[in-house]
Amino acid sequence: MKAVPLTAYPRTALRRHGVKKLRTAARVPAVIYGRKRAPQNLEITLKDLKDLIAESSARNVLLDLAVEGDAEPKRLALLQDVQQHPLSGGILHADFHEVSPDEQVTITVPVETIGEAIGVKNSGGVLEHVLFQLKVRALPKDLPEVLTLDVSHLDLGQAIHIGEIQPPPGVEILGNKNITVIAVSAPITEAEETAAAEAAEGAPLEPEVLSQKKEEEVEGAEPAAGKGADKKAPEKASEKAGEKPADKKAEKKK
Repeated sequence: MKAVPLTAYPRTALRRHGVKKLRTAARVPAVIYGRKRAPQNLEITLKDLKDLIAESSARNVLLDLAVEGDAEPKRLALLQDVQQHPLSGGILHADFHEVSPDEQVTITVPVETIGEAIGVKNSGGVLEHVLFQLKVRALPKDLPEVLTLDVSHLDLGQAIHIGEIQPPPGVEILGNKNITVIAVSAPITEAEETAAAEAAEGAPLEPEVLSQKKEEEVEGAEPAAGKGADKKAPEKASEKAGEKPADKKAEKKK
């Protein structure tokens, strides 16, 4: 991976008011860390950072970072993260991870495909992109921007696994060697689609009857005898038999 030059400046504005004033002046607050050094606060011109992002087609960017007034003329670093405003999309902050040119670095790179698989072209198969990125380890100068896989040889039922990928020189691909990255699956037949549709139609419905029963109980259905039964149940029974509570009082007076 080729290093891109970028100039940064030491930053003294740390509090919210100072950082806000910095952004108003078209500068972006940043920080650089790594290589067992204390993190250092930096600032970068907004235009330089925008140009860097626009010109780079890769997800990972290796930088020759020149910090004004620093004892080292250049520091090798990866653009680790760029924070943006969720609504406006404006750049809020940048993180740089300093690396050593003679020490291996682990990063995640995207996986892209070229060619048309035989199984897709001749048999109507479906190309499945299982993993869209992979972890790799290499010296900074050997880091790839992307891993490109030729899928033209894949027939139905065939796949490319991590262990089958030929990495660029000096690069190690990490992960379980048996994990599938790209595969060509057989097309779904009309019979399979019909069976799936019938299975969906025959799926059990929600128990609406139970909810209806609960609503009827709430609206005034008589509760069962036992725990929670109405304390005035004897009076209701006498009313059903044709005897009213008032008649019992009259008999007692006589």
